[in-house]
Amino acid sequence: DQIQSLEAELGTALFTRPKSGLELTPAGLALKPIAEELLRLDGEARAAVQAASGQTRGVLTVGALETIASARLAPWLPGFQASHPDITVRMKVADSGTLLRQLEEGDIDVAFCFDRRDLSNGGADQRFARRTIAAEPLALVAAPGQSAVPRDLAALAAQRFVATEPGCIYRHMFDIAFAEAGIGAPELAAEVGSIGAIARLVAAGSGLGLVPRLAVSDALARGDLTELTWPGEMRTAPLTMIWRRRRVQTPALRQLLAAARETLVPERLLAG
Repeated sequence: DQIQSLEAELGTALFTRPKSGLELTPAGLALKPIAEELLRLDGEARAAVQAASGQTRGVLTVGALETIASARLAPWLPGFQASHPDITVRMKVADSGTLLRQLEEGDIDVAFCFDRRDLSNGGADQRFARRTIAAEPLALVAAPGQSAVPRDLAALAAQRFVATEPGCIYRHMFDIAFAEAGIGAPELAAEVGSIGAIARLVAAGSGLGLVPRLAVSDALARGDLTELTWPGEMRTAPLTMIWRRRRVQTPALRQLLAAARETLVPERLLAG
């Protein structure tokens, strides 16, 4: 096969072949970053040729958080496909960490997620370009019939909340909302794995929730949840497109990025 032919040409083994599968040898590990760079250059060369010849045809794989995929991309993509029939779009739904890993590995072309605002991890990864296209409002939600609004953030922090688990982008939004005000995080009634679970527990009276409004808009409209006024400046979440930096982007990706900037979200939510 091609691997064995390359090993014969180089005069060394690139893989060992245990029963569990292929494993890289030291020579294979040394070659791996060079091979990845060659693949990247191959992609850029193809993009440059497409751009020079005016071709827009292509296949794009879009990654997104489930909330963004269902509330924003699902109603938007059919219109984009109708106006760009030569571009095929595939969707992958995952959590933020998985989306960034898929971008790094080339499994997706662009990710739509809520970007973290803190740069405590040393700053944004310079391999990726970012464009925030909307300030999605966060909603303070409670069980139906609960109308008492805490007078300030300190009073709100005395309430019990339902939140996602540490490491989740939605938990980050929750923690930073209180941290930026210099107030300790509220006591948690439960830590759960999804926005849907938060909505169900809040509706049952387990506590309050702070989530992107777009994720619970249907529940609010049905009366399953009620929205309370946040005692302070309204909280928002930055809906952000992230893609890998390249010297030349494919025409298909350039068109999708431009269309998403202009039409993905309602004008009132557009980021400045």
